[in-house]
Amino acid sequence: MRSNSLIFLSGLPLALFLGIFLFHTRRGKSILRDLRGPVSKSFWLGNQPEYVYQKETGESEFKWMREYGSAWRVRGCMGEDRLVVADPKALQYILHTSGYNFPKTPDASHTIRMLTGNGIGCTKGEVHRRQRKVMATAFSVPHLKAFLAQFQVTASKLVQRWKDEIATDRNHEPILNLSEWLSKTTLDIIGGAGFDFDFGALDNSHNPVTRMYESLFVDSLYHGPLDALFKSFWRYLPEPVLDLLVHLPRREYRRFRNYLRSIREVSREIVRKSIVKGDGRDIMSVLLRANDSEDPQTKLSDGEVVDQIATLLLAGHDTSANSLTWFFWELAKHPESAREIREEIAAVRARIGARDFSINDLEGMSTMLAALKESMRLHPIVWQLSRIAARDDVIPLAFPITTKSGQQISAIPVRKGTHIDLSFCSYARVPEVWGEDADKWNPERFRHLDKEKQVSVGLYGNLPNFSGGVRGCLGWRFAIIEMQAIAATLLENFEFSLPPQTQETCITRRPLVLMVPMVEGQMYPWMGLKVRCLD
Repeated sequence: MRSNSLIFLSGLPLALFLGIFLFHTRRGKSILRDLRGPVSKSFWLGNQPEYVYQKETGESEFKWMREYGSAWRVRGCMGEDRLVVADPKALQYILHTSGYNFPKTPDASHTIRMLTGNGIGCTKGEVHRRQRKVMATAFSVPHLKAFLAQFQVTASKLVQRWKDEIATDRNHEPILNLSEWLSKTTLDIIGGAGFDFDFGALDNSHNPVTRMYESLFVDSLYHGPLDALFKSFWRYLPEPVLDLLVHLPRREYRRFRNYLRSIREVSREIVRKSIVKGDGRDIMSVLLRANDSEDPQTKLSDGEVVDQIATLLLAGHDTSANSLTWFFWELAKHPESAREIREEIAAVRARIGARDFSINDLEGMSTMLAALKESMRLHPIVWQLSRIAARDDVIPLAFPITTKSGQQISAIPVRKGTHIDLSFCSYARVPEVWGEDADKWNPERFRHLDKEKQVSVGLYGNLPNFSGGVRGCLGWRFAIIEMQAIAATLLENFEFSLPPQTQETCITRRPLVLMVPMVEGQMYPWMGLKVRCLD
């Protein structure tokens, strides 16, 4: 460890010199200079504090989009010119058309690697293509639909837990933190459906992985400006040095190391049991059988298989929980929408009797689906992604923008190495795509959208919440079925409303790793809603 640290420290001066040298070289070559964008207040940090550390996700981006159009320039650290795009054709080109020509930035990729090892989330090029081919088998539509019963069992367990909470409340209408409860629910779901493993989160189990996961990101909530400056150098560091960063004496990285070590131990046991069982229906068992049938040259190594569990746990857990959290928040603010959905659910219940909802039943709940899509539009959990141009390229625009020199342009040339932020939260508010009321809650828009006139951007509802293209989320159908099942179960049993709005209960949309609900003074996600039983 000592020798590794010495290698890292000896590489820092070289990286610093290289970074500054490349900055001055890039400064003279930038072809984004004629794009309009906000004035930078800091050479060292650029515009980073204005949108990375804003209190409300999109607060700065929405203002800039109204002023500059669907693409604009911002300053990164040390004067770097960065491109921000919210334009649908630009997003389509980067995510879908261009394949692997716009890879993840080194800071994003290696942060994921600290948490998931060599899982699919941080691999690239041929390695990513090989892993994705094997894993896709486990996410076939018929296989995912078979998980519905498991989703409903776990959702019913949540119903009982909430009924217990309500029974002990004096007014029978407690304020429950939906962020915590839904996170436990989706953790138990991914444990059972993904790995045939019981995390016992809803039972308050003392499983060590569950406890570790609960505090995994506590040190990641508020990164200071120096963190952004430090990570701006990562793109200039060689891979061996980047791999040593996790050993830096930071509490956050220590948590990441401990988590990855623990989850790998659990994952090896999960894989061992799956192999012994042989005929499991969980995602990992299906993946193992698919991998065994692969050509030896293309199959996943034992280490790669183990690291997919950490990847699936992260990707298949908090994303669904957070999406549902915002969905119920919107329904609490718009009781008329909640009433319409509840009437729709009641009509289906009257038709089918006491049996559980089928996939067709859920898919037929068009009012609920429209509201779910509208919530995902207004509150994209992955609010932005960062990419780097792997070669000189030209990014097309659906909506022309005006440059500083007064030109109208419908394409933006970029040089190799250009940093591009894909602003999903801004795309969701583009009036040319979503209408003049794009800032407002209006689920009806999804009943009347003309798909023929829309540029194809996302995998569901034309939303980029699950990314797209070669890096589109393999489990997006899993997530949608899961959210439908939980939403229908909870809305059939409970009514949601906002608590009295004070500093302690007023929700803000914090732009952290994911967009999460928080309140002033709290260091963890919190979405408190009043919950009343309908029995």
